[in-house]
Amino acid sequence: MNQILIIEDEPELVRVLRDYLRKAGFEVLTAYRGDSGFELWERERPDLVLLDLNLPGMDGLDVAREIRRRADTPIIMITARVEETDQLVGLELGADDYITKPFSPRVVVAKVRAVLRRSQESAPSDRILRLADLVIDLDAFTVHRGQDEISLTPTEFKLLATLAAQPGRVFTRMQLLDAVQGAAFAGYERTIDAHIKNLRAKLEPDPKHPRYIETVFGVGYRMSG
Repeated sequence: MNQILIIEDEPELVRVLRDYLRKAGFEVLTAYRGDSGFELWERERPDLVLLDLNLPGMDGLDVAREIRRRADTPIIMITARVEETDQLVGLELGADDYITKPFSPRVVVAKVRAVLRRSQESAPSDRILRLADLVIDLDAFTVHRGQDEISLTPTEFKLLATLAAQPGRVFTRMQLLDAVQGAAFAGYERTIDAHIKNLRAKLEPDPKHPRYIETVFGVGYRMSG
């Protein structure tokens, strides 16, 4: 049974999410403050965190930042902030997805399942992708550039593997969103840009002049052949 940690300061929303997630078969932990939520994460190490951005005690972005310094636990942000920059900041800190209030609890359950699925799924044995000096081991879930191992979140790894499996092919944002989430939610296409930015920061010797992941303006992205 997967364990989900909800860090959210609205008690009624916590109750609704907890009930829906439990009915879907998840074990649920809850915290109403950022600082206590982070302490609970450190103690229990849940399988996924549903994280509000506006929290007392410790801001949600700070919680995400501290979790990412320590582990690759999948994070889905819950936010009432409508500005795209706020959402992208969270994604750039390593969050796997976000949900904007108000939302349907069923959508939350679907997104939780999708993020967990891509973080836990195993690839076929003995599949290794090699592109220039990158070695992507789909079975071991590792990426090396030369002798250096590069740590990626589950979402980043899935995105890189999708691009690297077909070098030279141009993927639209919606196609990449569908590949990494298992479903493409309209309006969430720009999240791919944040994940690409994170990937470039980790992979590219010079992220401002990428050699691996190329932008095809007006369309999407492709992996250099």
